[in-house]
Amino acid sequence: MTEVATARRSRITPEREAELYAAVLDLLREVGYDALTMDAVAARTRSSKATLYRQWGGKAELVVKAMRHNKPGGTADVDTGSLRGDLHALLAREDDCAMERNADLMRALAMATHSNPDLMRAFRELLVEPEMAEFQRVMQRAVDRGEVRADCPALQYVVHMMVGAFATRTIIDELPPTQEFLRSYADAVVLPALGVPTS
Repeated sequence: MTEVATARRSRITPEREAELYAAVLDLLREVGYDALTMDAVAARTRSSKATLYRQWGGKAELVVKAMRHNKPGGTADVDTGSLRGDLHALLAREDDCAMERNADLMRALAMATHSNPDLMRAFRELLVEPEMAEFQRVMQRAVDRGEVRADCPALQYVVHMMVGAFATRTIIDELPPTQEFLRSYADAVVLPALGVPTS
């Protein structure tokens, strides 16, 4: 079964896959998740609907994989030698324009997950859980270096803190999240909570 899936997936070149994902995200920005249809994706990308279903199974998987593809690289490979350096390097991977566009998409997708169980499942399995696992490796390196105590109670809330700052920036301050804001938040809130010096 895996060989068949691999053979099917190999029919689409990485360039074509990137083009499809970009079109899906454009449609998602234009109409939102609920109004986005596989018919619309097929028309926008000049693909057959059968190919889309064969490749991605359905709308939820296609949308979440497009989001995942749009993210700048993996988290686990960032290793500057310090947790502060790692957090700042991770935040520097997206410029402010990309961060604002992705914040809008993430908000729309997060809202849609509440009424779409398939989307919630895909979102958790394909985006949240892999990224959490990668980020845990970054945090474990900080523990291994002796920067953070292994029993620090804040360790389990680092992702919650960072995602919370990212998501609420627009609501509270009516401003998009930016690298400068998130770096200052990491220095003022996250690192002190972990007992890590910021200077």
